[in-house]
Amino acid sequence: MEFKGNTHEYLRLESISSENCFVLKEKIESGLSLVWMMEESNRLKIDGQDFDFQKNEVICLTEFHQTEVLKVTAMRLVRFNRPFFCIIDHDSEVGCRGILFFGASQLPVFTIPDADLEKFELLWKMFLVEMQSRDELQMDMLQMMLKRLLILATRLYKEQRHLAPLAKNNLDLVREFNFLVESHFKTKHTVADYAEMLHRSPKTLSNVFAQISPKTPLQLINERKMLEARRLLRYTDQAVSEVAYAIGYDDVQTFSRFFKTQEGISPSAFREQN
Repeated sequence: MEFKGNTHEYLRLESISSENCFVLKEKIESGLSLVWMMEESNRLKIDGQDFDFQKNEVICLTEFHQTEVLKVTAMRLVRFNRPFFCIIDHDSEVGCRGILFFGASQLPVFTIPDADLEKFELLWKMFLVEMQSRDELQMDMLQMMLKRLLILATRLYKEQRHLAPLAKNNLDLVREFNFLVESHFKTKHTVADYAEMLHRSPKTLSNVFAQISPKTPLQLINERKMLEARRLLRYTDQAVSEVAYAIGYDDVQTFSRFFKTQEGISPSAFREQN
């Protein structure tokens, strides 16, 4: 089921099976998706990595994720675009920027516990009912339900990743760092670059991340660059020099050394293997 507004607003709700799983690969400009696994053993390859998802797991995807379908039993999809609901403009309300979406290199996955299943089921049913409405309040109602869904999802993800106990100012710092990396990884490659934008010291960033992650800020920056490099090498026919330039390297040798350090093989060898 699709909603399309007068100024390019887009919302889609879909029950996914093996017959219509191609929907997962469809892309819309500035599109964001939540995929709710309804049965066991759904298998997807996302950015070249195989994932086996179990019942009631939810994944959060952006338009930049490259998704290949390996096995689909049953899923539910909620997909929307920025004109319908801009998470950046509404970040103070839903708090999902840098957590569910645009969170550097890690694929956000959380599980809906049994105690919360009824909330999600009821919200899905209300979505379906409102999608069939045709009055002037339809879009407002749909936006309100999407906002509720994002709040519930963000709350669960924070609890399951143990982010909830983190002091609010530190959590906001982590979220903003993640979003800035997503926005600037092609041009800014050092922790000092992001620390300056956040008006913090590199040491402060490192100390905050040490509380929640085994990875340092520099590792997250490098992982985001590598994710883009792998995507371009795997899914495009761009030359290695073009890939290097796309993620901010003017010198292909410097890029190749960076890639081999991170991946263990050269960019050309990676492309041949994939």
